[in-house]
Amino acid sequence: MPQPRLELRRVSKSYSDGAQPVEVLHGISLAAEAGTITALLGRSGCGKTTLLNLAGAMDFPSEGEVLIDGRATAALSDAELTALRRTRIGFVFQFFQLLPTLTVLENVELPLLLAGARNSAATARDRLRWVGLEEKASGLPYQLSGGQQQRVAIARALVHSPDLLIADEPTGNLDTAGGDQVLALLRDAATRFGATILMATHSAEAAAIADVRVSLRDGRIQSLERR
Repeated sequence: MPQPRLELRRVSKSYSDGAQPVEVLHGISLAAEAGTITALLGRSGCGKTTLLNLAGAMDFPSEGEVLIDGRATAALSDAELTALRRTRIGFVFQFFQLLPTLTVLENVELPLLLAGARNSAATARDRLRWVGLEEKASGLPYQLSGGQQQRVAIARALVHSPDLLIADEPTGNLDTAGGDQVLALLRDAATRFGATILMATHSAEAAAIADVRVSLRDGRIQSLERR
């Protein structure tokens, strides 16, 4: 069996709330391979966003390990973590988080500029072409619909061809048509670019495109289904 790109081994996460620690995740074990989509399902407060933060190396477990290609994120130096987030992980959020004073093209190009990549403008334009918004390159985010802004956010998240894409409610702020376009792009990202996608969602339509569906309840895995 090939090594999973992302693996969580008996991961728990607690936060301090005064004198009493609050455990948000309890003994989560999960693995995801290249080119697959894993959907995290469950009510608000069940631990989905915390799990995403751990998987994306934005936070670290209190117990257990999070591994990306076999390397534990908690064992990486600050420089290695910065390089990991800039070159190997992409993030998509419910509320787009585009920079309002940058053009569409500049928003997509930004991760490449931060990483010091060459030919950044050409690569960013290619990703805009992939999401069908090349003609909007010189526009500003406020001139786009919600669905268009999320497609720009996906182009930005994938501009550096990351191995791992973390998506937090990517269709939660969109109408049906916009959501369907975004889901088609996520499915294509897994198929065409080989990205491993971990997605938190309340949407049945989003869950339907996933290869693996993980239901969380009170910080524990309640069920895991493979397509």
